[in-house]
Amino acid sequence: MSKRQSQSIRRKLWIRKIAGTLLLLVSIPTLRKANGTETQQIQIPDGLDWEPVDIEGIHGEWLSPPGAPTDAVIIHFHGGGGVLGLNNSVRSMVGYLALESNLRALLPDYRLAPEHPYPAGLDDCLSTYRWLLFRGYAPQRIVMAGDSEGGHIMLSALLRLRDAGLPLPAAAIGISPNTDPTCSGESMRFNALRDAVLSPIFARRMMHHYVGGHSLDDPYLSPLIADLHNFPPILIQAGADEILLDDSRHFADCARTAGVDLTLEIWPNMWHCWHYWVPELPEANQAIEHIARYLHSLKVNPSPTRQQVA
Repeated sequence: MSKRQSQSIRRKLWIRKIAGTLLLLVSIPTLRKANGTETQQIQIPDGLDWEPVDIEGIHGEWLSPPGAPTDAVIIHFHGGGGVLGLNNSVRSMVGYLALESNLRALLPDYRLAPEHPYPAGLDDCLSTYRWLLFRGYAPQRIVMAGDSEGGHIMLSALLRLRDAGLPLPAAAIGISPNTDPTCSGESMRFNALRDAVLSPIFARRMMHHYVGGHSLDDPYLSPLIADLHNFPPILIQAGADEILLDDSRHFADCARTAGVDLTLEIWPNMWHCWHYWVPELPEANQAIEHIARYLHSLKVNPSPTRQQVA
């Protein structure tokens, strides 16, 4: 793809960014419909099997590459500010990651704010992880991942699991994660006109709905003030142009201070969750490949396939 084509994607995203902010201020149901949350037409990459699953009352979806091991899984918590549900953009991104890493992926469609504010969605994601353990999945064969607000939920889940004395997954993957519910990072300001996807007002309003009336002094809600010791290895990917860049930087500093094996990749010229544009965007393909190689280095997927992302 040429630079001109990449810029074309940016222009289209800017239109969606403005429209999304306006819809959030007017009607969350309309925003969900426009985001594809309620679509019944499931779209996934070729070569994957799709299967719905009931996770003790929580709707979930399996995305399975042919020949993938049945004893290993990526559990992915979707983004959307805790307000928008599972959609085809997430299915596509996670599907390509499943193909590239040769791992099955499980997507829980957790409860959404403002109808069900924190900690409802987090509780559903924790229930999904416990469900996997109950079904015999070994923690060292589970990867926990999340994009945007899903990355925030992932970090909260790790804290809750550790403090409950439950075994943690082998690794965690954060794609443009939100780590600061106060939305006070400097990148909120200096990247406001660079991020092609998120605006500060959109991010703050979504977080307002997700938090509800809960105190931000809760470390399970605010990872930057939490004790992060004994976390598993973590890979975080963030775009240099996104408003949540400081969320990743600050969390990386906190995690490394606590002794966490954390790898932070900051991708030049990339916006929030650019991974959604796989396989059209080369940088999205490369980011997915980086994640697969990272999991392979941890021997979560000892037999990866590297032929799926064009």
